[in-house]
Amino acid sequence: MQFRPALFFREQFQLTFKAALLVLSTLPTLAQADGAGAYLAARHGEIENDFAKAAEFANTALIGNPDDLPLMESAVMAQISLGQIDRALAVAKLLVSRDAGNQIANLAIATSLVRNQNYTQLYELTKNGAAIGPLVDGLLAGWAQFGAGRMTEALSLFDAVAAEPGLSSFGLYHKALALMLAGDFEAADAILSQQGTRLPATRRGVMAQAQVLSQLERNDEAIALIDGVFGRELDPGLALMRAQLAAGDTLQVTAVRSARDGMAEVFFSVARALELEADANYTLLYARVSQALRPDLVEATLLAAALLDQLEQFDLATAAYDSIPESDPAFQAAELGRASTLRRAGKQDTAIEVLTRLSESHPEFSAVHIALGDIMRGEEDYPAAIAAYTRSVELIGTPAAGDWATYFARGIAYERNGDWPDAEADFRLALTLQPDQPRVLNYLGYSYVEKQQNLDEALAMIVRAVEQRPGDGFITDSLGWVLYRLGRYEDAVLQMERAVELMPVDPILNDHLGDVYWAVGREREARFQWRRAMSFDPEEVDASRIRRKLDIGLDAVLAAEGAAPLDGN
Repeated sequence: MQFRPALFFREQFQLTFKAALLVLSTLPTLAQADGAGAYLAARHGEIENDFAKAAEFANTALIGNPDDLPLMESAVMAQISLGQIDRALAVAKLLVSRDAGNQIANLAIATSLVRNQNYTQLYELTKNGAAIGPLVDGLLAGWAQFGAGRMTEALSLFDAVAAEPGLSSFGLYHKALALMLAGDFEAADAILSQQGTRLPATRRGVMAQAQVLSQLERNDEAIALIDGVFGRELDPGLALMRAQLAAGDTLQVTAVRSARDGMAEVFFSVARALELEADANYTLLYARVSQALRPDLVEATLLAAALLDQLEQFDLATAAYDSIPESDPAFQAAELGRASTLRRAGKQDTAIEVLTRLSESHPEFSAVHIALGDIMRGEEDYPAAIAAYTRSVELIGTPAAGDWATYFARGIAYERNGDWPDAEADFRLALTLQPDQPRVLNYLGYSYVEKQQNLDEALAMIVRAVEQRPGDGFITDSLGWVLYRLGRYEDAVLQMERAVELMPVDPILNDHLGDVYWAVGREREARFQWRRAMSFDPEEVDASRIRRKLDIGLDAVLAAEGAAPLDGN
């Protein structure tokens, strides 16, 4: 069976986390002991991902429960998650003295050994693959030997990792970095040139190979590599590198500058592998260790910030984004991330201020204007949203297929602002760029339904959207609604019932199902659905109309609104 590193780490961490959960069964005993309040507070902090609270109270609780291994592990995890690895070390050493194979404790200890350049002890810790896990231990052992000046042994250890099923790309990549650091650029290039085949073409891998090619006086090949992988839409860091290459400069070797950098790269590599498969809590540990070993590895900082945002630790995420200086090419990405975090934290005004300043200091970046447009649209300031999207469109020039989303977003802002002709034009252009895009098909089709225009075309659009997204309740609702508008009530019932199955607590979908039931004469069921819709807290304008339908029925409401009566009524 092929070894999957992300799955392996997730399973290993879940085992230790489950061990922590078993402590809950001892609560009646702990409640009688000193520190029970601290224990419960630590546990609550852990559940809420409040790492500061978890760390503080776990350490306090350990005073009264010094033999509680899961509590020790919780304390270490919380401190690492805060980026305070030095503070985790004392408890980690105590935990390892009781449980030598504890991965979390060994993670903190290994980090401390790297920082102190204690490569011999690090090698002894990791050489058997039982400290943190086979992948991490194997790579750390290789870099420990490199740091100790034993290049042959280091390369042999990287080869051993590469020979493991599923781990080939990790071993090869770190072998290439070691060769690069040792100045053997030809050998490093021979490995890195396999990106896209044996190695994934990652941003860091491509940048490393570009530095190697530049050192070999092959700048043209480095430019072709960057263009071939990323095209011409480059982030600021890649754009700067490409400009230096085009100017004939020789790129400095910065992918790794020391064994410690190599080990930071190990933890970042694992974090990226965990990112899509493991819980954010586990991935964060590796991102934080990578940050601790190499503070200028901005990719690790950005990853840690994004994970903290995902865990709703908004203050910690904001602090991580803030740590990237304005002089860094990643500053724009950091500010975009900070604005997103502030927005999720409910600090809309501050987020708008961040994006406004960024749009003024970096007016050439389309993504900044799109982000500003998105937040202004969310605030229902549609003129401001339109202005921001329009600045982005002006930067686009000749639109490409990937630009459909910008026109779609501006079309929504136009439509909400009451400017239907411009909205329709943007929706049509978005479909020209991406003809089968289900979100655009659904939005334009539904808009036609609401305006009772082009109903046959609207039906065709929404059918195409449903074919692509059969599990999307909103799109299925649109199909039911257009059938209702066309007077095909029995067909509409089937689609509306399906939509409510997909999204049972949405007030609008339940309201629509009530209307369709009324149209086929199932009035008792219609009233039930309207009452159900009211229980899901609809917007007041919708709630008012639902109350009137409950009072006087749909036919009377339509008549009062001057709308056409239902067919057959």
